[in-house]
Amino acid sequence: VQLQASGGGLVQAGDSLRLSCAASGRTFSAYPVGWFRQSPGKEREFVAAISWDGRSTAYADSAKGRFTIARDNAKNLVYLQMNSLGTDDTGVYYCAAGRSITTEGLYGVDHWGEGTLVTVSS
Repeated sequence: VQLQASGGGLVQAGDSLRLSCAASGRTFSAYPVGWFRQSPGKEREFVAAISWDGRSTAYADSAKGRFTIARDNAKNLVYLQMNSLGTDDTGVYYCAAGRSITTEGLYGVDHWGEGTLVTVSS
């Protein structure tokens, strides 16, 4: 499966943004999918994940209550709705497909998409 993230941009603190991840491949609906981000000077970190059927989700503590992940398997799309953005949310956001999801995150990631840059100004 191939993944491509989009929807990034420059926003102000407090604004909202929705990222999309478009997938190709007929097996996309079988994968749990997640979002990761890499902020300047930091390692890539988990943000959110969703099970193959959309029934289970997982969020990093920093995303809980502000971000919502959703998927539309009929359209091969995964979304990340981000509200109340802060400057700490600045970074390159990547979508990824893995093998399993737990309450702690997405594991066994073996497909990464190109990232999309989110910049939050104060």
